Amino acid sequence: MINPFRSKKDAHFEWIDVINPDAAELEQIGEQFNIHPSAIQDCLQPEHLPKYEQLEKFHFIICRAYDEHCDKQADSIRALTSKLAIFYNKNVLITIHRKELLLFNEVVQKYQNHPNPIDVVCQLVKSCLATFEAPVAKLDDEIAFYESRIFLKKRIPDLLKSLYRIKRQVYVVRKVVNLTKEIIEKTTETNSKGSPFSQDLKDYYIKTDTQIEEVYDSIVSLMNIYISVSSQRTNEVMRTLTVFTAFFLPLTFIVGVYGMNFAFMPELQYPWGYPGVLGLMLGITIVVWSWFKRKGWL
Repeated sequence: MINPFRSKKDAHFEWIDVINPDAAELEQIGEQFNIHPSAIQDCLQPEHLPKYEQLEKFHFIICRAYDEHCDKQADSIRALTSKLAIFYNKNVLITIHRKELLLFNEVVQKYQNHPNPIDVVCQLVKSCLATFEAPVAKLDDEIAFYESRIFLKKRIPDLLKSLYRIKRQVYVVRKVVNLTKEIIEKTTETNSKGSPFSQDLKDYYIKTDTQIEEVYDSIVSLMNIYISVSSQRTNEVMRTLTVFTAFFLPLTFIVGVYGMNFAFMPELQYPWGYPGVLGLMLGITIVVWSWFKRKGWL
């Protein structure tokens, strides 16, 4: 659906919004404004990564915003985010998206009558970045929850699976935000020097990028800690089994020797044979226990 917000007659620039377009509508936009077909094709790709491109008559931007309706287990760029394509110059602003975006409506209400289209573009890009703030904070809370459980050694079903899901989601958000950096640099270059919108966008990007990097470092460190703790637990179990083996191996050897059915085994006829073997086994046990104690293994 092609929705012209305003015309050049009513304001300083023309703003056209296209919601859930089909190929024919995008071709119509491309022919009307002389936009290169490859850029129109990029608008049809739902999984396209963020990018900036300088066209003959337009600046072309693809931004991605967090999809608040996505599945909780989603861990791909297409599943976690929605795409917003923007074509702009001094006279025309064209926005293309498949879903109704809350961030978009907020910018429209606030800046619909703003005279500079590049300032509006800065606000749209900033709003896309702002959608990641709440989900990243939620992921940070999840990391803190699992971290406390790991150090308290409380068992959680599918813990490693949950940590991997968080890592994938943080990785996707981190990748999207990192790719948005070029968009911010190029967009602010085209804006007037000293524009508060450009500076505000740069500052907000630094804040968002710092937050995401901290969360990404936290989940990577937590996964390493979890693997180390799991290895430590395995080592403790193996040490316990080794101690038991060290106690019972010599005893099993003695029992095995005297369990052989040879006819000439003189110890079997001795009246003190049975208590003697028991005493020998007890002595070996005491020696092994004393040695382990001296080594600090018990």
